[in-house]
Amino acid sequence: MLQRAFLLSVLMVCGSIHARTFDDDRAPRRMVAQQTMGDLRNQGQTLESRVSRLEEDLGSRPLLELHNQIESLRLDLNRLQGQIEVLVNENELAQKRQRDFYVDLDNRLRRLEQTEGADGTAAPRSGVSSPAASSSAIDSNAGPNSSQGMKGTASAAVPASASAVSSEYATPANRNSVADGADGRAYENGYDLFKTGKYKEAISSFNSFLRSYPESSFAASAHYWIGNSFYALREFKNAVAAQETLIKIYPDSPKVPDAMLNIASSQLELNKKDAARTILESVIVKYPGSDAADKAKRRLTSIK
Repeated sequence: MLQRAFLLSVLMVCGSIHARTFDDDRAPRRMVAQQTMGDLRNQGQTLESRVSRLEEDLGSRPLLELHNQIESLRLDLNRLQGQIEVLVNENELAQKRQRDFYVDLDNRLRRLEQTEGADGTAAPRSGVSSPAASSSAIDSNAGPNSSQGMKGTASAAVPASASAVSSEYATPANRNSVADGADGRAYENGYDLFKTGKYKEAISSFNSFLRSYPESSFAASAHYWIGNSFYALREFKNAVAAQETLIKIYPDSPKVPDAMLNIASSQLELNKKDAARTILESVIVKYPGSDAADKAKRRLTSIK
């Protein structure tokens, strides 16, 4: 019995020693495994962060490109609007010059008829009634004082719009007009600068024109092109101020609807969508059926 107990105790001691030795061998392996897992976990986090950055880059690049494309299209649209305004204005100028030309021509012919009738000469011309025929018609209505009747009838035959336009035969006090061309040339100087894209120079030229010819028939248009020049320079607050000046001073000008459209465009650029929407709706109400109203309707649909 004693021998069995001794052998059993020896075996138990050996087993505990072996178990302790086995645990001591596993400890370094466990530490290495934990360290490796930590490294792998860190590498995974690093890879995850890199993937996130790549996704953000890939997501932002199309947006940036889209933004650049939108800005480019907006600039192109501004240039096209400017060219359209230039063409419209050139058409208006051409029509005005044509009317002025015919009025001036009519005035000259009437003055020649009066002069020939007063001298008693007869020199028929194609398209113009002969002085003799005019004299006989005047004499039949004038009675004894034929010369006075002739002058009164000829004077009454001249339309009011014709008498308002001066010609080369006008008195020096009335020479500052479209026929004389001083204000027209000054206006066109600024307009040519605008057409060539020299917007700052155009603003300076139009301001100089307004100081020299504040009562010119081109004054309202000068204010309008000042506003458009500021808009092209992306100085939208100044553009709004210039167009509001036009509307305040010249409320009946045909440029008012276009000025309101330019104000609305400037308000949109300033991110004032409600103000822009109000102005566009006002254009539609005040000028129904006009080109400006059609433009306002199209722009309203683009405002979100």
